[in-house]
Amino acid sequence: MPNIGPLELAIVLIIALVVFGPKRLPDLGKSLGSGMREFKDSISGKDEDEKQLEETKREMDKQSPATTAEVDSEPAPDDEQVEADVVSDARD
Repeated sequence: MPNIGPLELAIVLIIALVVFGPKRLPDLGKSLGSGMREFKDSISGKDEDEKQLEETKREMDKQSPATTAEVDSEPAPDDEQVEADVVSDARD
């Protein structure tokens, strides 16, 4: 199996430049890189949604450092009694 050296890489890049042109080549490289990154993330189990969820959790922790104990210790507003009729729908 032959090794790929710098001469072979240069030939492949020149052929790609001739085939795709100088305007489309950067876009192709960008899309190839993002595709490889998504593939790597899917193999390793990382997901974009999980990353966003972690970032959102960190931001929420920074904005509101109140814990549930602090929230529970606050006095509750006056409890109001609410009366309601029980409605049942009997279908025979």
